[in-house]
Amino acid sequence: MPPLLLHRPTLSTLTLALSTVLVATVSAAPADKPTTLESVNVTAADTTEQASAALKRVPGAGNVIDLARTDGRLAGTADVLAYQPGISAQSPGNEGAKVSIRGSGINRGPGAHASGISVSLDGLPLTGPGGTPYELLEPLWLSRAEVLRGANGFETGALALGGAINYVSRSGRDATGVELQYEAGSRGYQKRSVGYGGVAGDVDYYLAYTDTEYDGYQQHAAGDGKGAMANVGWQITPQLETRFFLRYRETNHQTPGRLTRAQIRNYPRAANPANLAIDAQRPQPGSTWLGNMTTLQIDDDSSLQAGLVYHHYPMDLNESLYRQQLDYTNLNATLDYRRQHLLFGRDSVTTLGLRVTHDLDADVRETLRYPSNGYPAGTHTRDFSHHGTNSTLHVGNDLALSDTLRLQTGLALINTRHDVQVTWPSTPERLSGSDWDYAPRLGFTWQQTPATQWFGNLSRSVEPAHPWSMIWGSNLYFAPGNGASSGRQRAPVVLDNQTATTLELGARGDSALGRWELTGYYAHVLHELLSVEVVPVPNLFVAENNASPTVHRGIEAGLDSTLWQGADGRLSLRQAYTFSDFRYRHDARFGSNRLPGLPRHYYQGELRFDHPTGFYAAVNTEYASAMFVDYANSFRADSHLIFGTRVGFDAPSGRWQAWAELRNLGDRHYAATVTPGYDDAGRDVARSTPGDGRGVYAGIRWRFN
Repeated sequence: MPPLLLHRPTLSTLTLALSTVLVATVSAAPADKPTTLESVNVTAADTTEQASAALKRVPGAGNVIDLARTDGRLAGTADVLAYQPGISAQSPGNEGAKVSIRGSGINRGPGAHASGISVSLDGLPLTGPGGTPYELLEPLWLSRAEVLRGANGFETGALALGGAINYVSRSGRDATGVELQYEAGSRGYQKRSVGYGGVAGDVDYYLAYTDTEYDGYQQHAAGDGKGAMANVGWQITPQLETRFFLRYRETNHQTPGRLTRAQIRNYPRAANPANLAIDAQRPQPGSTWLGNMTTLQIDDDSSLQAGLVYHHYPMDLNESLYRQQLDYTNLNATLDYRRQHLLFGRDSVTTLGLRVTHDLDADVRETLRYPSNGYPAGTHTRDFSHHGTNSTLHVGNDLALSDTLRLQTGLALINTRHDVQVTWPSTPERLSGSDWDYAPRLGFTWQQTPATQWFGNLSRSVEPAHPWSMIWGSNLYFAPGNGASSGRQRAPVVLDNQTATTLELGARGDSALGRWELTGYYAHVLHELLSVEVVPVPNLFVAENNASPTVHRGIEAGLDSTLWQGADGRLSLRQAYTFSDFRYRHDARFGSNRLPGLPRHYYQGELRFDHPTGFYAAVNTEYASAMFVDYANSFRADSHLIFGTRVGFDAPSGRWQAWAELRNLGDRHYAATVTPGYDDAGRDVARSTPGDGRGVYAGIRWRFN
């Protein structure tokens, strides 16, 4: 396929774009004070209602998930993102959930650093040049999650195909006093947590400690985690606030490996024999996250917000014949300016922002875990580094064309840098470079009636390849005669940025049926970054490459309905449905085949009764259609339909809460995730991780003011 020729913005283009927006902002500012508009950015102290109101001003689809009201098991990210249209989140039995929005990271294996979604903690970037680590996403530390699907994370500098997720920490302003929580259930699952929050004058604070342990559904799937967090805010003056965040967490889990369809049907609790033979596991000895967000209200119409994060997250991967000790350290920063003013005599908000994620360290030391080819365990095989820096400068304007119609325009410029090489044995084949790309955006919201809003946008997304993928999936090897390094990758390979042009149209509102949303999208993707398992465990080799043109299209629908309400209680039904059609566009080998790894149809629903005394009971279901496990579409994982139920009691005083739930009542055997192969020729290859079988869980929470 010939290379795609794109216009690359130069520094002069960047300067011109900035100058144009700033001049328009200043010259359009009138002598009279314009109408004050609420900011779309949401800080940790804001309520979920304010976050939901901010979402309605975005010309695209999103989700606000209130975790303070959750009344069931919160083992990990898959539980946090359940019952949300447009989001696929499945757990492989540990915390390394596979999360995909609109096909982002469609074939990334569970447990790997996630791709395709820009993830933030309290507005500060967690996603770095190497992807998104998962060990700091402890659900019990969160107040809510804000999801901007697709290109709708533009204003935060999030330009990935899947959009943005911002996890907001609990604070002393929304969680005062002492809180104790305990969860327990099947297969050794236990979670213990203690939190303490409050307000002292101009300072608010929240501190928490949580630990978890589990045996896992499969053999060789045990794991544990423990850590602490702090969120401290100081209102220095009425115009100046600063907030500090600290998270530290250690995790460790065994890796049971993937199974065939026949194994999942007949004995899904088995481990892959190759994983057992090498005692595959993934220790993460301790991740540290230290951040600050400072907000200055310059005047009634403008504000400036600056954020800085130091993130250190070493890993000790023992999931193949080689031990790979990674030392990751990121320094991430954000700077956002917002001004409310009049433009062409209309209310307007102009934003200017910068988002930078930078690898201070991304170095790997590789040794043999077992004797091989005459070399003893512990023999040094390679050292390599894969550093990157991603910088996004974005300018945008939100203009009120009328009382009901708003127009949003924007342009982002992206600079990506990478520096990848094998440093021992030393080779001259270093890959170092810098690249520019761009992402324009045009969107609208139309409030047709007080209860119905239409929205749409045409946007371009850009996702650079992770520097590590340039070497971990390289097909350039050390020749025989290089000692223990023979047969290992010696040099990186070039990968292009993945880009997509997406059209999105939708509506949301309230009606006799309840609160609803419906969105459709069509994305034309170039150079999609697709990975494939070339060699299985124990000598695992997963390669990532740029694909020929692909299409991602789908429908996302959500409906929360009150079926009956009276003096004796309320009966409600919440539903989320996602239709996904991801396929090649006339690929030379695979034609118009569907991309493997995600189901075409995915539905979750829950019917719930709430009694005024605080008692509640619910039944729920999940359906996923069959999904292909290879690019040749020669074999499928089975569809599944599972049911569950939950009962609980929320004390009217708010001081305590208890619940119990049963999951997968029918003990259905099914594949939760798929890591695809290239062409299995109709053979049943071990590509799937099983979903949990029947399980019973219970929990209790106490609050003391």
